[in-house]
Amino acid sequence: MPKANRRAFLQGAGVSLVVPPFLSLTRSVNAASSFPSAAHPATTATGAPLRMAFMSIPNGVQQDHWFPTNGEDGIVLSPTLEPLAKVKSKIQVIGGLDHIHATAGNDGAGDHARANATFLTGARARKTAGKDIHVGISVDQVAAQRVGGATRFQSLELSSDAVRNSGSCDSGYACAYQYNLSWSSPTTPVTPEPNPRLVFERLFGAGEHGQRQKNFELRQQSNRSVLDFVLEDAKELARSLSSEDKTKLEEYVSSVRQIEERIKSAERFGLVPDPNLPTPDGVPIDFGNHIDLNLDLMLLAFQTDSTRIASLLIAYDGSNRTFPDLGIIEGHHYLTHNQRVPELAKKVALIDRFYMQRFAKFLEKMDHVQDVDGNTMLHNSMIVYGGAIADGNRHTHANLPVVLAGAGGGMLKTGRFVDAKEKPMSNLFVEMLNRFGVETTAFGDSNGGLSEIG
Repeated sequence: MPKANRRAFLQGAGVSLVVPPFLSLTRSVNAASSFPSAAHPATTATGAPLRMAFMSIPNGVQQDHWFPTNGEDGIVLSPTLEPLAKVKSKIQVIGGLDHIHATAGNDGAGDHARANATFLTGARARKTAGKDIHVGISVDQVAAQRVGGATRFQSLELSSDAVRNSGSCDSGYACAYQYNLSWSSPTTPVTPEPNPRLVFERLFGAGEHGQRQKNFELRQQSNRSVLDFVLEDAKELARSLSSEDKTKLEEYVSSVRQIEERIKSAERFGLVPDPNLPTPDGVPIDFGNHIDLNLDLMLLAFQTDSTRIASLLIAYDGSNRTFPDLGIIEGHHYLTHNQRVPELAKKVALIDRFYMQRFAKFLEKMDHVQDVDGNTMLHNSMIVYGGAIADGNRHTHANLPVVLAGAGGGMLKTGRFVDAKEKPMSNLFVEMLNRFGVETTAFGDSNGGLSEIG
C-alpha cells in the first residue's frame, strides 16, 4: 500500500487509526478509543484464579423432590439432586433465600419476566414493553466491571435458548427481561450468545485447530508493523507542518501510543489459547447437547483463563419446551401449573433432574481439571445454580432452589444443606462479591451478607 494511503487509513489493534486533518491530508476516519486499565485479578489465597458463574433454570422446581437434608455424613441428596452424588462434598444447597422483587406487588401478572430479571439483579423490573426498561445491574457485571480486566474478556454470557430484546413477552413486560440474565446497567442488558460456534470463535479465533494461533500471531505482527510505520512516518511528516499542525500531530501520536498500550495489554495475556477441539458447527438440534456444549465452552473459558466471570441462561423463565426424549410431550410451563395431578408432578421432577444432570456433569469435569495451585478448578470456583421461582404452580419466590458449588478456593464450607432462614438472595451475592475481591456492603435488596456459606 502506498504511504499516502496508509497514512490516511491504518488498521491495527482492532480499531481504525486516523491521521488528523492536516492541510496536506484531507481523509479522516474514526478516532481510537482508550483502553481501560486492567484491574487486579480475583484470586484465591494460593494465588490461583478465582472463578464465579451463574446459571438459571426456568419455572421453579417440583418442591417434594428438590430439597435435601443433612445426615451424619453430610448432605443427603433428594431425588432431583441425586445426579450430584459424585460431587456432593463439593457443593452446598441453600434454602431460605427469597427474591421479593420477583413478586407481583402492584405490577400484576408477569411473574416469569420479573423472575428472570430479578434473579441476578435483586431489583424490581419496571413494567414496560417499550424502550424505557429498567431493573438493576447484575451481580456478575458488578464483578466484571471491577475485576474483569484481569483476563482477555471481562465476562462471558451464554444462552441455550432464543434471544429476544424487543417487544412484549409476558403480560406487558419487555422481552429483554425474560431473555437476559446479565445487566451492565439498570437499562442495559448484556445479550447472551446462543450460538456455540460464535462463542468458540470469540474465545479462540476462527479457523481450524493449529491455525488459530498462527492467525493471532500474524495479527499481532501486523499491528506492530502498523504502529512502527505510523510513528516513523510522523517524524517525517513533522518537518513540513506548521506549528498548529504539529500540535495536531502530537495529539495523534499520543492516540497511537494509547493503541500501543492496548496491544501491550493484550500481549500480557499471551497468545490466544488454541484448544485441541474442533470449532462447533453452530446450535445443536438436541437441547441437552446445546446445554452441554455451552457448559463445555464455559469450562474452556475458565481453563484458559480467558475470563473468570460467566453466566448461562439454561432456558428462559416461562419456557414451555417439551422433552420428547424423556417421554414428555406436554410443555414445561403447562406442567408446572398442573402439579396437583401426581403423574404430571412427576414429569416436572424429571425435567428438573434433566437440568441437574447437565449441571452435575459440568461440575464433575471441573473437579477433574487441576488448577495452577494443585487444587481442582471446582475447588477454586463459586458457581450458583437456581432460579427466582420456587413453586412453579403458585409462582412463589421464597425458599428458592439454589445450589452453590465450589469452595471458593477454600473460603466456603461444602457438603451440606444450609437454611438461610428467609434472607434476600441478594445477601448471597453481597457475600460472593466480597469473597471475589469486590468490597461492598449492599447489592440489590440485600440487608447484609450471608456468612452461613462459609
